[in-house]
Amino acid sequence: MSGILGGKVAIVTGGGSGIGEAIAGRFVKAGATVIVAGRNRERLAQTARAIGANAIAADVAEEGEAASLMTETVSRFGGIDVLVNNAGISGPVARAEDMDMKEWDLTVAINVRGLILCIKHAVPHMRRRGGGSIINMSSLMGLRGYPMRSAYTATKFAVIGITEAVAQEVGPDNIRVNALCPGAVNGELMQRVIAARAKAEGRSPEEIIHVNYTEKAALRRWIEPEEVSEAALFLASPASAAITGDRLRVDAGRA
Repeated sequence: MSGILGGKVAIVTGGGSGIGEAIAGRFVKAGATVIVAGRNRERLAQTARAIGANAIAADVAEEGEAASLMTETVSRFGGIDVLVNNAGISGPVARAEDMDMKEWDLTVAINVRGLILCIKHAVPHMRRRGGGSIINMSSLMGLRGYPMRSAYTATKFAVIGITEAVAQEVGPDNIRVNALCPGAVNGELMQRVIAARAKAEGRSPEEIIHVNYTEKAALRRWIEPEEVSEAALFLASPASAAITGDRLRVDAGRA
């Protein structure tokens, strides 16, 4: 699929590391002009240099910054064709009865408010462009609930609902909206979740990984960020031109 995004302008929020970095790098290889966005200026700049992208610092949970991200992209690069709403946090690992509501509110602010703000301010630019593709990062936990993860699960269920609703709103403008639902993706974020679960549940990280993740997957392994990036490329490209309002699992067949 080399060159399949030639001439396209793509924004990847949360693009400084992990899945976002992998998606941004894959889009660059596919010919797109890519903007990585996030709150950590230094990390963004390093990532952009490494993969051949452009960096714009923005806290997408703040409406003014989300709007500025879109207007600056259009001003510098001519338009917006693809938006990947990847910015997010894992949220508290806790039982509902022990929930820190400040952590809950922060999880909702970044994972849900930030996503809808980016959609709100990107859609008018995409409409003027004649269409586009919006890819919202949900999760396997956006399809089923998991213990100790009610905050994250709630936000990722919300992402699915937003995806289905907005797809109906903007379909007549040739804008497609889909959700990616990765399973357990290898990397820094997942390692933090495992460590938190181990502390909260009194089990070893190795037991949690084996029992709760790899042994529950048909392929008996983690997902790599690059595998998620290939799915994102499919949803961004003309190869998925007739697909909207849908969710795509990338989870190694996890039960």
